[in-house]
Amino acid sequence: MIKKEIFIGFMAGIITNVIGVSICILVVSLIKGMSFMETYDFYIASGTSWSILTLGALPNLGVFFLFLNKDKFYRARGVLLATFITAITAYIVYFT
Repeated sequence: MIKKEIFIGFMAGIITNVIGVSICILVVSLIKGMSFMETYDFYIASGTSWSILTLGALPNLGVFFLFLNKDKFYRARGVLLATFITAITAYIVYFT
């Protein structure tokens, strides 16, 4: 039961992170006048994809507090786990 709740929170954190990254890329592409894929390719080619990855993790904060307000503490732990994995991934991408 506990593992299931943590997994649900983890998946919510990952999905929220993907949506956050997509929104960040969309906003930058609208500002620069480029397509979504051109902006994505630019960040991959320039080696600054870590910055979009970390900005995309910001919506996890809202999901985390939403679960806390609904007394879903194990789901909040799953969101926190997804955020930590995102941070570690961004750290690895930054230094490689």
